[in-house]
Amino acid sequence: MAHAPVTFRLHRGAAAVESIASADLAPWIAAERRPPPADRPWMLVNMIASLDGAVAVDGLSGGLGGPADKEMFRALRGVADAIVVGAGTARAENYGPPIVSDEIRLQRQGRGQADVPQMAIVTRSARLDPSARVFTPGSPRPLLYAAATADPDRVDALRAVAEVVVAGDDGVDPVRMTADLAERGHRTVLAEGGASLNADLLAAGVVDEFCLSVAPLIVGGTAGRVVKGDLDRVRAVHLDRMIEADGMVFLRYVSASE
Repeated sequence: MAHAPVTFRLHRGAAAVESIASADLAPWIAAERRPPPADRPWMLVNMIASLDGAVAVDGLSGGLGGPADKEMFRALRGVADAIVVGAGTARAENYGPPIVSDEIRLQRQGRGQADVPQMAIVTRSARLDPSARVFTPGSPRPLLYAAATADPDRVDALRAVAEVVVAGDDGVDPVRMTADLAERGHRTVLAEGGASLNADLLAAGVVDEFCLSVAPLIVGGTAGRVVKGDLDRVRAVHLDRMIEADGMVFLRYVSASE
């Protein structure tokens, strides 16, 4: 069933200063300032959580979203040269190859980007099924960032469906991974979790932007949070903008250094 068009209301400060139609959201998001640092891409993290901080309903993030969140999700993916996701999230959410609409494809071409973002999966153990949907034959081969200690037989099996890059010893080093992404010409990278990967990226100091979609739901239970892991210090961020649509709030925070 087709959904009615969504109107997004942009807030800066106390008042809504403009409305953004669904058709205008992707180019509007793409026009936001994202200058890549000299040695790596601009790293954008995008997560969704309920009002009480849950990142999933019955183990999946899809239960938190709606039409507005799906449009924001597609718009942020449209910005990215590459999408980075942890192996656990790729398994749990049954990730497939990135798909973009015809409109976003044309916008990407106009900006000099590839038609679709490159998928990159981060794994310590290489515990991934080579027949998983993310490795669909005929789709662009994903990057697979693995640790040197990953099981060599699993790594060999995955080389048939992905380009494997060893980017750390006992785990994947975010600095080495982002440097490799920059060498491939990727200027903007979107990280979609999970929470442990987010913590690793933050601890390494490679996150420039954190987008959080807040769903108008109270979930309770023991669902996880958007960042799970130790950080060496509390990170300060600046609220750049807030957009509201269908009761959801879309927050964009940027690094305090920006």
